[in-house]
Amino acid sequence: MDRVRIATWNVNSVKQRVPRLLPWLDQRKPDVVCLQETKLADEAFTKLLESELTSRGYEFALNGEVQWNGVAILSRVGLEDVEAGLPGAPGFPHAEARAVSATCDGVRVHSVYVPNGRTPDSDHYQYKLAWLAALRAVVEAGPEAVVVCGDMNIAPADADLFDPDAYVGQTHVTPPERAALAALQDLGLRDVMRDRWPGNRIFTYWDYRAGMFHQDLGMRIDLILASAPVAVRAQASWVDRQARKGTGPSDHAPVMLDLDTAPDGDIGPVVPPPSAPAVKRGSKKLPQAK
Repeated sequence: MDRVRIATWNVNSVKQRVPRLLPWLDQRKPDVVCLQETKLADEAFTKLLESELTSRGYEFALNGEVQWNGVAILSRVGLEDVEAGLPGAPGFPHAEARAVSATCDGVRVHSVYVPNGRTPDSDHYQYKLAWLAALRAVVEAGPEAVVVCGDMNIAPADADLFDPDAYVGQTHVTPPERAALAALQDLGLRDVMRDRWPGNRIFTYWDYRAGMFHQDLGMRIDLILASAPVAVRAQASWVDRQARKGTGPSDHAPVMLDLDTAPDGDIGPVVPPPSAPAVKRGSKKLPQAK
């Protein structure tokens, strides 16, 4: 391959996002796509998209369920040793469709949708931490060339929030969650976006409510974590912010990683630039806090 473009995107219902997803595939031409929150059982996903994906050269691996969760990997550079689910992961109470992995062009690819956690004092929060520990164990036992892509439902640092003060008392930012994510990275995984743009204001998720996207009041919770053999090949990493604009978008934007070459050049962390400057700390609240 002259290059491999990897993308991860929480589509928040693949059925609703078809009018956005297919043109995006044609425009950006990713070679490997990790999708989260597909919200479709495998049979329904296949019926909906098999012909469209096959015509574009994609094989796909699925782990879906009706109405909730759901993950997928689309690949046009091979799809081998597919594993749906996460061995050893807890359920809530039953196993949920939150992980699928496959080997694509020699790289083990994990598409993951980490549990939200809901509130820090909830059973779902403990489930989140236990699920992350299971993910770490699977990655640790796997091959050296690996990427973990997906909606981590964790902002790695305060720099990944529009205003840390707005998230006090919320999930996604608590020390145990960040420690669990750091433990995963301690296996040798690099946060390729932050490596490339260490000082930039970068978000991947904006709440639908209260004009959060148009004010650029977001958080960075969608990550591509790459082991050294993959990270050393990184040529460009960016958020396709254009995909969050327009009619019927997801509340997440795709995160992109170009390996070996950067066909669009180093086009930057956001496309187009942020729509608003940083806000004064404490001046904005989350929609659910109002």
